Amino acid sequence: MSRITVETNPSDQRLSQLGVKSWPIWTKEVSEFPWEYDEQEICFFLAGDVVVTADDGEQAHFGKGDLVTFPVGLTCTWKVIVPVRKHYKFG
Repeated sequence: MSRITVETNPSDQRLSQLGVKSWPIWTKEVSEFPWEYDEQEICFFLAGDVVVTADDGEQAHFGKGDLVTFPVGLTCTWKVIVPVRKHYKFG
């Protein structure tokens, strides 16, 4: 299975090419919860601090300014350390 990828501080050009500003926004309070991706998600964090732990033990830590891609088929646990605000796109 492919891995979670994190691009730290992507360029404005990259964000514009992806159309990030037109994507919906999702917010989440400090919490911990399981999640499964039945399709790829790309998201850009406007705020927050998160650790995602895949069921196989892989961990990814990201937050404000990060562009993150979650692969289809990923089963994981989200731990929201600082409340999240992100643009997101599935598919």
